[in-house]
Amino acid sequence: LWRQRRRSCCRLGPGGPGAVMEAKKMNLPRGPENLCFDKDEFMKPDFDVDHFVSDCRKRVQLEELREDLELYYKLLKTAMVELINKDYADFVNLSTNLVGMDKALNQLSVPLGQLREEVMSLKSCVSEGIQAVDDRMTKQEDIRRKKMCVLRLIHVIQSVERIEKILHSQGTKELSSLEGNSPLLTGQVLERIATEFNQLQFHAVQSKGMPLLDKVRPRIAGITAMLQQSLEGLLLEGLQTSNVDIIRHCLRTYATIDKTRDAEALVGQVLVKPYIDEVVVEQYVQSHPNGLQAMYNRLLEFVPHHCRLLREVTGGAISR
Repeated sequence: LWRQRRRSCCRLGPGGPGAVMEAKKMNLPRGPENLCFDKDEFMKPDFDVDHFVSDCRKRVQLEELREDLELYYKLLKTAMVELINKDYADFVNLSTNLVGMDKALNQLSVPLGQLREEVMSLKSCVSEGIQAVDDRMTKQEDIRRKKMCVLRLIHVIQSVERIEKILHSQGTKELSSLEGNSPLLTGQVLERIATEFNQLQFHAVQSKGMPLLDKVRPRIAGITAMLQQSLEGLLLEGLQTSNVDIIRHCLRTYATIDKTRDAEALVGQVLVKPYIDEVVVEQYVQSHPNGLQAMYNRLLEFVPHHCRLLREVTGGAISR
């Protein structure tokens, strides 16, 4: 019975069946002054039935406790009915106000549908505008790339024409003379050509694969052959005559066009190889008392004696 009274008190709260309510959030109805218990005991979070009964038995008999609990239980039921009746008008008004709500919602569906169509139409227009901008930007980028290709080809042709003009100014009268048998160019002229040739190679590489470049390739090949032939001839002349200016111009030109390995190969072919062929032979070893040692000594003499001028020019010992 006592546990039933406790559950009845709890069912009055807004939290649903069995919810524990705080005293601050809900005030229980007042009972008679002569009740043997304190109504607020039911609302304590740590309420315990056994402890409650044990405490009340210290003051009254069980029969009196039962009568007081039944009396307060009736008060709780009455308070619950009054609470429901108090809010009943609001429930009735709510149901009345909802009359015609479906019709109002249906009336909103038409303008909302029109608004949705307008939004979708606007979205489509924006998407088309974005696509048009993207297409135009792509086309503009393609035009920019083609423009750069044309500019590179123009640079190639201009470089070829400038080099050919330099060659003509040195006595070359026909383009066919670039293929061979033309007079050797001077060191200063070679440096001018090499500088222009560097630009020519750069723009030619950037224009690789373009049809117009293929038409210019024979002229580029003629310039390359003339440049290489003149460099080799002048370097040999400089080495044979020990001409510092010629050697300096040639080596500087080789460095300008990034062909220093060609110069090294030429020196190896015309200087190193003949000397090695002359010294490193069996007859040389047999004809000297200390043949092997003498051969080594001759090899060590090659750089100081035969490459002295090259070392001085490349090492900066001889200034212009």
